[in-house]
Amino acid sequence: MKRILIVDDEPHVSRVLKLTLERAGYAVRTEPDGQAALASVLAEPPDAMITDIQMPRLNGRELMKMLHELMPERLFPVMVMTSMTAREEREWVREMPGIEFLEKPLSPRQLVARLNRHFGNESTIGGVTSDV
Repeated sequence: MKRILIVDDEPHVSRVLKLTLERAGYAVRTEPDGQAALASVLAEPPDAMITDIQMPRLNGRELMKMLHELMPERLFPVMVMTSMTAREEREWVREMPGIEFLEKPLSPRQLVARLNRHFGNESTIGGVTSDV
């Protein structure tokens, strides 16, 4: 079972994504901010991470910078989600390897489809189809 880490300071966002991904067959853990996520990733790297940008203690951009420094050979993909659509936000994401930009509001079904494609699982999992 693939392990997904969701990092968001908005509990309702984390809850919806966690339930959706669990229904799709993923093991999901959540963290409320970048600092907690960094500790979690260093202790047990996930198969994929989904993170918000605007968070307390350590924002998504700082989290990714620190991960890149501490884990230059990181193999798991990261999806950065935000409602901030300014060019500068998209540019720093493009400059870092293995990161994808997702714009909020985020469709949970599309997220499942992206993860399924990434992991090579195009079939229906847990009642959620991957071809949205």
